[in-house]
Amino acid sequence: MIIQKSTNPRISTFDPTNFSFGNTFIDHMVICEYEDGKWGDVKVVPYGPLPFSPAMMAVNYGQACFEGMKAYKDKDGDVFLFRPEKNFARINKSSTRLAMPEVTEEIFLEGLKALVNLDRDWIPHGEGLSLYIRPLVFATEEALKARIANKYMFAIVATPAKSYYSEPVAVKISDYYSRAANGGVGFAKAAGNYAAAFYPTQMAMEEGYEQIIWTDDSTHEFFEESGTMNVFVRINDTIYTPPTSEKILDGITRDSFIQLAERRGIEVKVEPVSVKAVVEAQRNGTLKEVWGVGTAVVTTVFKALGYKGEKLNLPILSLEESFALSLQKDLVDIQTNNAEDTFGWRVLVEKKVLESA
Repeated sequence: MIIQKSTNPRISTFDPTNFSFGNTFIDHMVICEYEDGKWGDVKVVPYGPLPFSPAMMAVNYGQACFEGMKAYKDKDGDVFLFRPEKNFARINKSSTRLAMPEVTEEIFLEGLKALVNLDRDWIPHGEGLSLYIRPLVFATEEALKARIANKYMFAIVATPAKSYYSEPVAVKISDYYSRAANGGVGFAKAAGNYAAAFYPTQMAMEEGYEQIIWTDDSTHEFFEESGTMNVFVRINDTIYTPPTSEKILDGITRDSFIQLAERRGIEVKVEPVSVKAVVEAQRNGTLKEVWGVGTAVVTTVFKALGYKGEKLNLPILSLEESFALSLQKDLVDIQTNNAEDTFGWRVLVEKKVLESA
């Protein structure tokens, strides 16, 4: 591994009480280039622009995928990652579907740990605070040819993070647009999946909703995901969530919620969730909660569902009443080292002195 420390670090200007998520970047990043059938050296270098051509194949043909993960700092200043081996496995699953080379465990995990260790001072400590980490793989070959590229880059960038949504949001149940289709790339974190979602989301926002609940492409009768999140529904005291498939992302937060719910003794049914059943439950009063989960948001509780021109309001529950908020607290307490990690999910990032090459 090659370490090139910044000669002009910006950490002294970082205010953990006043920053913009997604626009504030830490001092360093990881890059590793693929050429001639193999990955090169992993480099931790100062964060900044890289020289690419508009003819770069990722821009023209969409060979690009990414991961989303976080690092957390506890009250003693120790830094932890959360289930990073799951992100490593999933980025390779996405890369394979997009005909890109897999990265090795050493490239992904050791590069990740070195970056987080070097810039640990950028990780804010406090409720809802973390470091959001974005590993990504994309084609860098300069060629206007519709084929698999021969050159790629693996990179990791990171931005301090705070709570996404502090209040419950209203979401629209889609009855026309779909996020993914059978045989497609819905299960992969392909960059194009997000671009395709922006237009219908914009339309929903113009109608007064913050997000969309995506439904199946063939009938629009079943929930799939919500925005960029996996979706959960609580009817009476049972939680329902759609099974993962080639259309639905195998979310790490989703998996964690399921395990935490089962530990609490809550019944979880992983099965198709029909729009009709959810609407009927709202009308007869048995629909208690609907929420989304994901790395960036952790949990977003929904206050209303838009369906065929009607806004169906949902109860606003307290922490003691809400499964969504209780499970979120369980998860965050593990992530931030405020609770025992009986699952073995938390990974300590050892503090090491890294010297520039």
